[in-house]
Amino acid sequence: MYEIIASGGVVGLIIGLLSIAAVALAVENSRSLRKNRIVPPETAQKLRELLSQGQLQAADTLCRANPCPLTFVVSQGLMESDGDWSDVEKALEDAVGEQSAKLYRKVEILSVIGNIAPMLGLLGTVLGMIAAFQQIAATQGSAQGPELARGIYQALVTTVEGLIVAIPSLGMFAFFRNRVDQLMAEVTFAVQHIFTPLKRYRRSQNRSVRK
Repeated sequence: MYEIIASGGVVGLIIGLLSIAAVALAVENSRSLRKNRIVPPETAQKLRELLSQGQLQAADTLCRANPCPLTFVVSQGLMESDGDWSDVEKALEDAVGEQSAKLYRKVEILSVIGNIAPMLGLLGTVLGMIAAFQQIAATQGSAQGPELARGIYQALVTTVEGLIVAIPSLGMFAFFRNRVDQLMAEVTFAVQHIFTPLKRYRRSQNRSVRK
């Protein structure tokens, strides 16, 4: 197996490094894209209780002490709590978008690897074929099969290596992308639930002012 991998040459080595990076990213995303890390249930419940009691400063302190996408979004909303409710909603929407983009950037590296790997495999294929034809030219067309086999072998190996890395990488990218969508939807729902007491309080204030 080692001889097969080594026969890919420098291009095969680069593809091998990409495979290691893809595995590392898959492990990291598996650890970080968990509900308990993105939307901690205990923290969400505590924040709702604090806002229902009007303890905005305590809620902000809790957010700073427990950094995660949920608390970041909530803290951005609390920063606009002195303004109109539309300002709070805009801050929450922008914060959710920012956190989504941040998580997507980590996941998209797998897509980059999945697209680069087969291109490198194609590069290795071209280089291998060039080596084979160069051997034919050097021997003025009298090159034997064994002399041509090395270049063709390299061409085939790098193609396979590129596909072996690309297919799982793109599959993992699709899986984690959907995972990000799901988790950010849960963040949005949790934030709406947390801010419901504050929203009701604001509405009651507006009604009192109108009367």
